[in-house]
Amino acid sequence: MHRLRYALLPAGLVLAVVAEWQSFRAGQLTLVVVDALVGLVLIACGTVAWQRRPTSRSGLLMVLTGFSWFAGNFVPGAVFLHRGPLIQLLLCYPTGRPRHPLTTATVVLAYLVAFAGPIARNDVLTLALAALIAVTVAAVFRRTSGPARRAGEPALVAGLAYAAVLAAGSVQRLAGWDADAGVLYAYDAVVVSAVALLFVNLMFGRWTEATVADLVVGLGEREGTSLRDQLARALGDPSLVVGYWIAEQGGYVDDAGRHVELPSHGVDRSVTEIADRAGRVAVLIHDALAIDDLDLVDGVASVARLAVANARLQAEVRAWVDELTASRRRIVEAGDAQGRELARELAEGPERRLDVVARLLDDASGQLTGPERDGLTEVQHALRSARAELRNFAQGIRPSSLSEGGLAAAVPLLAERVPIPVSLSVKVGRLPPAVEAAAYFVCSEALTNVAKHASATSASIVIGLRDGEVGVEISDNGVGGADPSHGSGLRGLSDRVEALGGELTVQRPEVEGTKVTAVIPTQPGRPD
Repeated sequence: MHRLRYALLPAGLVLAVVAEWQSFRAGQLTLVVVDALVGLVLIACGTVAWQRRPTSRSGLLMVLTGFSWFAGNFVPGAVFLHRGPLIQLLLCYPTGRPRHPLTTATVVLAYLVAFAGPIARNDVLTLALAALIAVTVAAVFRRTSGPARRAGEPALVAGLAYAAVLAAGSVQRLAGWDADAGVLYAYDAVVVSAVALLFVNLMFGRWTEATVADLVVGLGEREGTSLRDQLARALGDPSLVVGYWIAEQGGYVDDAGRHVELPSHGVDRSVTEIADRAGRVAVLIHDALAIDDLDLVDGVASVARLAVANARLQAEVRAWVDELTASRRRIVEAGDAQGRELARELAEGPERRLDVVARLLDDASGQLTGPERDGLTEVQHALRSARAELRNFAQGIRPSSLSEGGLAAAVPLLAERVPIPVSLSVKVGRLPPAVEAAAYFVCSEALTNVAKHASATSASIVIGLRDGEVGVEISDNGVGGADPSHGSGLRGLSDRVEALGGELTVQRPEVEGTKVTAVIPTQPGRPD
């Protein structure tokens, strides 16, 4: 490849002589000299740029523009062939790669027009293409900032100048003005000036900063693309290898976890280590011959350092979120376990003792008469009230029907206490206790709201299991109004459901009714 680049300029000189021979013999000396100089300047600039800035495609595009400049001397239909690579150069400078859909579409259209002679000769279509070039180059410049904007200023000037001279040629032909020669020389002057301007900027300007800025933007926009692929694109080295330092293994691994072997001395591969204050971070293994711009490599290494650090930070945040989620679930499960234990102790302790006391009072009441029996009756009433309150308290902690039979047993009993018809569809077996309790109390709170506030005539409960999640849906035909963001009932249940990795939502249609939906994973962590 390097030898080929060295041969480009002599080959261009030979091509220029051969291509312009016919025009020279016809006595068009000025036209021959100008045309040959333009093509040779394009090839010369491209050759040097390709040698000095191999990671940018701009040099290659200049070379292609120069060689295709002479194509029309051999094939009349190819006289506009140079417009394809030239327009790509103007719109995609300094990397030579389209960065946005509009740029890509314009470049593709330019190549199609360049290869289709009859279309390229249509002045109306040429005017449209000139307008599209101006819009695109302005849009590309507007999206840039900082170093990338300063590097894009020459491309903006060159692109607008080319669009203007392209439009001027079409306008003068459509208007019937006799200015073909003047427009032709103006076109040649704009083309050679635009390429020379970009060449100087590429050699001595801030193209490196622009390339690095493009990489930074790409890291934010191109989700789903690996860091290695984006770095390889920025460096123009498809063989780039990125290794991440694993202290436990004492070596580097790639994205797939495979061991990365560092090249030995004498091999045409360079190694750029990336480190931070904590020590080694990663390593870039790239082609030493293809990538000879140390400033670009250093800039890309800095971006890689930021990207790796950001990836590590995101991994730590995800780990913290996972730990927080697991901690919330453990708190809910521990609270539910304590509630079950308290309900069991109430049933086996105070409730059983009160039952014994009730039987003793019943036996005693049969042996007493008169005022003494009346007094004992009052005690029995107070005891029954205390037993009912204690039973309701235990039910509020965890109903015995839920502990013994699960949702299939507890939810129908819950529905019986509502003063309106409730249709049921409970198609689940036994679930983890914390999940059962959350689903049960969602049904309980929703039905309580229906009875108190909805003015509904019917309601329904649907509970099912799908893909490792239990779904609970309570709907009614009332006036609606339930809101989990207000009040402690649904809001507390929403927190409880979310702590188990689930989600509680309330839908209030405009016509009537309310639908409360809860989706809860049966195991820690949401299923994929």
